[in-house]
Amino acid sequence: MPASAEHKKSDPLLEVKGLVKSFSLKKTGFFQPPRFVFAVSGVSFSLDRGETLGLVGESGCGKTTTGRAILRLIEPTSGEINFEGQNVARFSEHRLKQFRRNAQMIFQDPFASLNPRMTVEDIVGEPLQVHGIGARNERAERVAAVLEKVGLEPDYMRRFPHEFSGGQRQRIGIARVLTLNPALIIADEPVSALDVSIQAQIINLMVRLQDELELSYLFISHDLAVVEHISTRVAIMYLGKIVEIAPADNIYHHPQHPYTRSLLSAIPIPDPRKKITRTLLQGDLPSAVDPPSGCAFRTRCPRAQKICAEQTPEMKEMEPGHFAACHLL
Repeated sequence: MPASAEHKKSDPLLEVKGLVKSFSLKKTGFFQPPRFVFAVSGVSFSLDRGETLGLVGESGCGKTTTGRAILRLIEPTSGEINFEGQNVARFSEHRLKQFRRNAQMIFQDPFASLNPRMTVEDIVGEPLQVHGIGARNERAERVAAVLEKVGLEPDYMRRFPHEFSGGQRQRIGIARVLTLNPALIIADEPVSALDVSIQAQIINLMVRLQDELELSYLFISHDLAVVEHISTRVAIMYLGKIVEIAPADNIYHHPQHPYTRSLLSAIPIPDPRKKITRTLLQGDLPSAVDPPSGCAFRTRCPRAQKICAEQTPEMKEMEPGHFAACHLL
């Protein structure tokens, strides 16, 4: 599915076309042919300025690999990554460094992503130093301003990561990202390690920052309930491929793909009197080393038919802006 067909708006900030990332496996025998695991298999989507695209799927589906490949933290195997009309996959080291001033990543673990030997001032100000922006006193002023923007006191600049709670550490991570004034932020499970009440605070902070700074988010998560509160559109990923992508309201009220329906039915309902019918999936996620033929979801789909094993389903437009890949639709 061409990303331009999937989302018909002019000049997207980010456009990903046929992104593939494979990893070679170690040989167990001298005459064994090379084997590969395809973590990402032909992913395509676009992201407009000021928009949030939620990328959702089970652990191991390739969503984090997709985010890292877009920033070239890992090198994509093939495909195009167009940022402001330029293919990031072809950037030299110098142009890649410039690109990363405009595209940053919030990591999942707010403690592991912060250097325990560095103060908050050094952590948040490090991107400015790497890119040669400002003198030391100017960087300190900018760090103090960014900390206030994310709800932290400037006095915290002299402290170390272990002196903060999980939510505060994630705010520090967000502050580090904001110092370079990026246009694109890839948030990799930014609230999954936090308590529910703190999750809401961080989500509200990200929404406020998006409004103030006109940020665009690729919000990666396994939790559809969290994604609902921040996303403009939602893409559902399964075994390295996007199986459905649509405006958030369509996904939550008119899901088309059976995998999307099963994910939605698993969301807890905080009302014990309300009865819901849950769609339970059979078996585990198939191996990406030896994926099923045809539709990868067919081994767990309660509606699978013969054609599902014979042909890979193509993306179909169910309604304007709503695409899904399923033979039974």
